Amino acid sequence: MQQLHILIVGGGIGGLTSAIALRRKGHAVEVIERDPDWSVYGVGIIQQGNVIRAMAELGLIDDYLDAGFGFDRVQVFIPTGQCVADIPTPRLVDGYPGNVGIGRRALHKVLGDRTKQAGASVRLGLTATAIDDDGEGVSVAFSDGTSGRYDLVIGADGLYSQTRATIFPDAPPPEFTGQSVWRYNFRRTPDVIGLQAYEGQTGIGLVPLSDELMYMYVTTPESDNPRYATQDLAATMRSKIAGVPSPAIRALADQITEDDEVVYKPLEWLLLEGPWHKGRVVLLGDAVHATTPHLGQGAGMAIEDAVVLAEELTAADAIEPALQSYRDRRFARCRYIVEASRAICFGQLGKGPLVDNAAATREMFMKVAEPI
Repeated sequence: MQQLHILIVGGGIGGLTSAIALRRKGHAVEVIERDPDWSVYGVGIIQQGNVIRAMAELGLIDDYLDAGFGFDRVQVFIPTGQCVADIPTPRLVDGYPGNVGIGRRALHKVLGDRTKQAGASVRLGLTATAIDDDGEGVSVAFSDGTSGRYDLVIGADGLYSQTRATIFPDAPPPEFTGQSVWRYNFRRTPDVIGLQAYEGQTGIGLVPLSDELMYMYVTTPESDNPRYATQDLAATMRSKIAGVPSPAIRALADQITEDDEVVYKPLEWLLLEGPWHKGRVVLLGDAVHATTPHLGQGAGMAIEDAVVLAEELTAADAIEPALQSYRDRRFARCRYIVEASRAICFGQLGKGPLVDNAAATREMFMKVAEPI
């Protein structure tokens, strides 16, 4: 199909990557984003070779890597600080690293700038108040009183997707795992030149983001899904890792002082087992397969979704077979990431067998190296 008029609901990683991929295929694209400031929290994200491969396909790879820190190894530590595994990671694009650590704001700027350069329209502070699919097209009413008519609507509006609720009102809600993640930025220490992952009930990782910056993530049991006051976040995060015996982690813990710089998030998961579309409305990313971060592939799966959806829409003669083929290509891979990540989480919590992080990481790299 050529020159479809497509609305993307959600201006995050999945939505912006979709806009770029679809514009490269010649489709007309509008993006709406509910946040009028288009803001992104300021910690980092890990992305592996499959994302680097996707960025190469989208013509973004150099801007993307210039904004981050490339690396080719993952090290696994026990809580004392002893390294028990040093895993080389596959390079999927010649001449480029196997992984990237990148600040979320830096990634958002790369994707946002390229979305606008590609000719997509971006409207901020806007939601879809009604989506009416009559079989021939989709009429959408917006929160500012305007409306539009589209060939396709893509719901890339995240874990609490209103688009999902609209087309699948009986879909199961996101499920809390019993674990949360804490994140904080630091000046990068010279030894952190790749992902350093610490095993244990409290999972810890250090990720380089640039020559100057790195971030720490900490996963902790939070059985009753508490919310913490902002003015207590730094002290609470420090307390969560106070008993970790690693000298390097204890030294960093002392630097966690700014409440406003702590990012705290309960970990939830979601996987729609059935269709991912209804008529001319389709979902991608966290709206349909939200994962915990234990394998670092949540954003990667959304980016791959965007590439595959653009390919299928362009190759097919009609909307329905294109959307079915998109789901068929993506389901098993996304299910693996959701379930394997959740297994690590549940093992840390004692809700299932303890997972060997090094073995799980090696398996994940093999899986995502496969073609999408």
